[in-house]
Amino acid sequence: MHHHSQTEIERKYDVDAEARHPLLVGVGAVAVQGEPERHELVATYFDTAGLTLARHATALRMRTGGHDAGWHVKLPAEEGRTELHWEPSDGEEPPAALREHLRDLIGDEPLVPIARITNHRDSVLLQDAAGFEVAELTDDHVRSEDLRTGGTQEWREWEVELLAGAPDTRERRTALLDGIEERLLGAGARPSASSSKLQRALGL
Repeated sequence: MHHHSQTEIERKYDVDAEARHPLLVGVGAVAVQGEPERHELVATYFDTAGLTLARHATALRMRTGGHDAGWHVKLPAEEGRTELHWEPSDGEEPPAALREHLRDLIGDEPLVPIARITNHRDSVLLQDAAGFEVAELTDDHVRSEDLRTGGTQEWREWEVELLAGAPDTRERRTALLDGIEERLLGAGARPSASSSKLQRALGL
């Protein structure tokens, strides 16, 4: 079963229910701001009973909906995070090849569902004048359930993720993200207090 890997460079923001997307045209190379596209995503996160993966800043999820349904593993990387992706499998057992990837961390420990996150996501594509995709702004209305305690939470967040047409140096990527951030903060966003939806769901 094949998988692919990509580096994810993104920033997350907490935002109130009534905030509106700012116009991001004119930031860096951004020339076109698309219409929002709506997805409903449901992700179940898995970990060992002792949350070994979470302690190593690693997340394992099975997601349905959207264009990248399947199994995802997110690992820390030097700039951003590395995301590995496998096709969906039957039931709640991750593919054997995925388990191999995690063997150094968890050995043969069983993986159990620890959280479920339902996300109504509006995605806005940002393109440059030539039509290349520079970044994506996602507006997430999130509901999480901690499957260990039954506790639920609801919140809204914005995420900006760089795409293939983003600048090719780290310095210019940072400048682009800083420019977008300035407009998001102006629209009422705040840098996110938690590093991931999973950590927030589990109250870590």
